[in-house]
Order: sequence, then structure tokens, then C-alpha cells
Amino acid sequence: MGRLVHFEIHVSDMERARKFYGEVFGWEFQDWSEYAGMPYFGAVTGKEEDPGINGALMQRQSAPPEPNQALNGFACTMGVENYAETEAKILEYGGKTAMAKYALPGMAWQGYYLDPEGNLFGIHQPDKEAK
Repeated sequence: MGRLVHFEIHVSDMERARKFYGEVFGWEFQDWSEYAGMPYFGAVTGKEEDPGINGALMQRQSAPPEPNQALNGFACTMGVENYAETEAKILEYGGKTAMAKYALPGMAWQGYYLDPEGNLFGIHQPDKEAK
């Protein structure tokens, strides 16, 4: 079975991306540039004993996504405890709304955003009362 074990987010401005993901989601970063031969920072997204995966920010190797371009890759979604607080941080640190908050009835609140690098990602707050 091919379980997802790592992700990479392609970025043009590494410092801006590290600040965004560090401030919004509390991620910590480890410099793995020497191993990758390019700017590459491992992203520790949570405690090892918690569900989820770690990944990395890597230097973008081509043009960034165009505005309103259809998604042509994976969209990562981060679980959050407080949707409103997380959304406020996303916007404060330069993110933009791509698809506003909506209910997955009886399950959760979901929405999609663009990071300052133009990458699409989602946030997801479990809530059985969502409707």
C-alpha cells in the first residue's frame, strides 16, 4: 500500500514561506539544503505521536501557478482547532481566500486559501454540528 509519507511545497521566496507556515500553523523548519543541493527546509508539522506527516519547503524550479489556474497537483489540507483564528492568521500573514469557509454537514468546516507563494491549501476543523 502506498501511504503518503512526505510532502513538498514549492516556493519562490523561502523566508516568506517559512514565516507564513511557521506563524500560521506553528511549523518548525530544519535546513536540509546541503542534502538537496538547493534551498530546501524540512517542515516539522507536529509531534511524532500525533497523526499526520512532515514535509518540506523547496525552491521553486519553474514559474509559479497563475491566478485562477485549475489545480494541477495535490492540495494539502491542514487540520485546525479553531477555523476563525487560523483564517485570521492566514490573511494577516499574506494569504488569500480561494474558496470561503463552507460546511461539510455533520462533519467539519472546510475552506481553501492561497499562500503568499500562490500555492493552494485547505484548512479543516472537525465539527459534528457543522451545517
